[in-house]
Amino acid sequence: MSDPVGKLPSELDQLPDRDTEETAEWAASLDAVAQAAGTRRAEYLLRRTLQHAEAAGLALPKLLETDYVNTIPTSAEPEFPGDEAMEARITAWNRWNAAAMVTRGSKYGVGGHIATFASAAWLYETGFQHFFRGKEADGSGDQLYIQGHASPGIYARAFLDGRISEQQLDNFRQESGGNGLPSYPHPRRLPWLWEFPTVSMGLGPLSAIYQARFNRYLQNRNIKDTTNSHVWAFLGDGEMDEPESTAALALASREQLDNLTFVINCNLQRLDGPVRANFRVVQELEAQFRGAGWNVIKTLWGSAWDELFQLDASGALVRRLREVPDAQFQTYATRDVAYIRQHFFGANAELVALGALLSDAKIAECFHTSRGGHEPRKVYAAYKAALEHKGAPTVILAQTVKGYTLGAGFESKNANHQMKKLTIDEFKSMRDKLDLPIPDSAFEGGQVPYGHPGANSPEVQYLNERRAALGGPAPARKVKQVALPAPADRSFAPLLKGSGKQEMATTMAFVRLVKDLMRDKETGKRWVPIVPDEARTFGMESLFPSAGIYSPLGQTYEPVDRDQLMYYKEAKDGQILNEGITEAGAMADFIAACTSYATHGEPMIPFYIFYSMFGWQRTADQMWQLADQLGKGFIVGATAGRTTLTGEGLQHADGHSHLIASTNPASLNYDPAFAYEIAVIVKDGLRRMYGETPEDVFYYLTVYNEPKVQPAMPEGVEEGILKGLYRFNQASDLENAPAADAAKIQLMASGTAIHWILEAQALLAADWNVAADVWSATSWGELRRDALECDEALLRGEVRTPYVTRALEGAAGPVLAVSDWMRQVPDQISQWVEQDYTSLGTDGFGLSDTREGARRHFGVDAQSIVVAALAQLARRGEVPASAVKEARERYGL
Repeated sequence: MSDPVGKLPSELDQLPDRDTEETAEWAASLDAVAQAAGTRRAEYLLRRTLQHAEAAGLALPKLLETDYVNTIPTSAEPEFPGDEAMEARITAWNRWNAAAMVTRGSKYGVGGHIATFASAAWLYETGFQHFFRGKEADGSGDQLYIQGHASPGIYARAFLDGRISEQQLDNFRQESGGNGLPSYPHPRRLPWLWEFPTVSMGLGPLSAIYQARFNRYLQNRNIKDTTNSHVWAFLGDGEMDEPESTAALALASREQLDNLTFVINCNLQRLDGPVRANFRVVQELEAQFRGAGWNVIKTLWGSAWDELFQLDASGALVRRLREVPDAQFQTYATRDVAYIRQHFFGANAELVALGALLSDAKIAECFHTSRGGHEPRKVYAAYKAALEHKGAPTVILAQTVKGYTLGAGFESKNANHQMKKLTIDEFKSMRDKLDLPIPDSAFEGGQVPYGHPGANSPEVQYLNERRAALGGPAPARKVKQVALPAPADRSFAPLLKGSGKQEMATTMAFVRLVKDLMRDKETGKRWVPIVPDEARTFGMESLFPSAGIYSPLGQTYEPVDRDQLMYYKEAKDGQILNEGITEAGAMADFIAACTSYATHGEPMIPFYIFYSMFGWQRTADQMWQLADQLGKGFIVGATAGRTTLTGEGLQHADGHSHLIASTNPASLNYDPAFAYEIAVIVKDGLRRMYGETPEDVFYYLTVYNEPKVQPAMPEGVEEGILKGLYRFNQASDLENAPAADAAKIQLMASGTAIHWILEAQALLAADWNVAADVWSATSWGELRRDALECDEALLRGEVRTPYVTRALEGAAGPVLAVSDWMRQVPDQISQWVEQDYTSLGTDGFGLSDTREGARRHFGVDAQSIVVAALAQLARRGEVPASAVKEARERYGL
């Protein structure tokens, strides 16, 4: 057989062929089929052969795309174990109440979404009735990531099982008066029901993957048996456009997370129109997931299509389905049978002949409503197959009609995501379609009623029995508080006593502290170090051999540095999560670890350390997700500040993360200057987050890579460190103190800037006879939080003085605040400082230079601080105006 014309070289050409005659016979057979039965038959045989080879476990490249048909044919569906008629009635009540609550709320203008749950109702209901394990069974139950826009349906089910009242349904999206329901899954707003916040879109799928991975982490470290916990993530096909949605697919398959199932509701519509108007999103997603190593189950067509496929002897129907774009298929769902016959079946003679065998009723049923995601038997088959598949995660691509059962005005309409209500006539039509016993008299006054079959009805009894068999209500969030003992003081002692003459960066001080805390007998195993592939940057390589880097495979190779003390050690029970270059993935890890106290009843103490520029700026949306999920842990922005990271330049220079962090109410933000401040903050953070009365907060600490001598902790400063401000020293403490009648000023700084103002303090005293006291501002944010609480108290008639005002009371002279951040960071407290207040900071873009050069550029070095201090005093008439000009010239400014 001759080679085809234009044949490209193949990787097989590089391999020896031990039997060229046999190879030629196989190729000739394929040519013969193509010539005798046509190319379509040859294509079919090749696909079936590849599918068979894959099922047999042969090491061949996988087919990335299969035909546009169900993965599990009707003949292979398992027996359905439930009462299908009963479950249909339960689902009908949930559909009704979901639509009613949104419609009733629309008169207040609060919005809501109807169409998403209408399309996905059976995807949820089948899971609740047969698969989703609750919290009252052994273990931790399943973790459910509910699609945010489907929340009305989940509230409707909780209403049916008695966990939510009618009054609460009427307070959907109206929380301020109490007893309301949040718009989407928000654990902070409804902590007994919701576990995982899934809006913003894209964060749900990313978090679900890392949750499944963290479940395995707990298992492999012998902390919690998570064998029976399965993670279910319910997603929209439009949501998969978000880069976070698919960012970790390879991780899930690489680590063989068969404890994870994605259920993607493929109703082919996003917020404004078709997801892939000119393409086919189901086929695209299949290729994407199969290429990433996932098990893919397509549940596309309802049983009405069985007849069509049986009649499709030539494969014309399957080929047509493969070529019709999604937007056109949506049009078929809204047009009459004549249109479908002309535009779908009229494509070729084979389809015309097929269409002639079908009644108008059959065509209407197939193209308007019959989808796999609307049939419990098909959904059950897909879920069962997903749980039985081992060695890889599973994605179920379930096709549905958006707005299903809501009537022709909703179903498959482009605008249905923005449609917030049904008319009374539409509700009556929906009632008749769902066969609900709601009389016309219930609509008197123009208000749609809620429906409930009764607490003792067969429906509610069936629902409760099924949930009892599966381990209790779902979704549900149950927290059994487990207080962790405080670590021994000896872990903190080295930082409290200072570093003597040795220089040490605060980044290294934090790492040393955690290394000691990880040795604690009681709580050491609960620390979860998380880093996005820069552990060596932060001096963490010393943890590699002692704690180990987590890998479910252990270490299957000999590391190149095995003969070194701090070699790269991976272990199945490794403690460190070294995530590679993915801040989003590391943050998802952090969220799973931060909320383990609720998800698994196992409090963990994660610290996530990263280049500070690539933390809040890059993943701030996940920080809000963390706050919403009531997470606890330490976020550490290392190599912080705009001038501390020598030579790196604009994109690496963080001068604003504290400003972003200050917007998050759950984040306690500290910018410690000294090692002992870190010790005090971490010790108190462990108490506040993991003690007898744990708070739903997390900590953001910024640490620096500039080596400095670390002083011992002065006496009596602990309260000031935690509240955000204390006097580090006074001018009178200096060896050459200024005269008693010298002009006075208060210098205040956070983080590494403390060293600049200490130098400035000495220059002011020696060169200008100015007495400057030095203050360490460990947290501008906590000072502001306290002041805001005082302002709020005043509205209630309670007079309280902010801590910052009290701390500075009686301090002589003006205040000059300095930091390695934008001036807006220290300016957060200015309105509560009674003295004249001004600030210096690093506003503008960063630049590549030495520390000294960068600080002179931004005007925050010691000499610039001196000039600014003199200018402030000159405006008050406390030093001659000429001193400012003289200082600029002396210091070369």
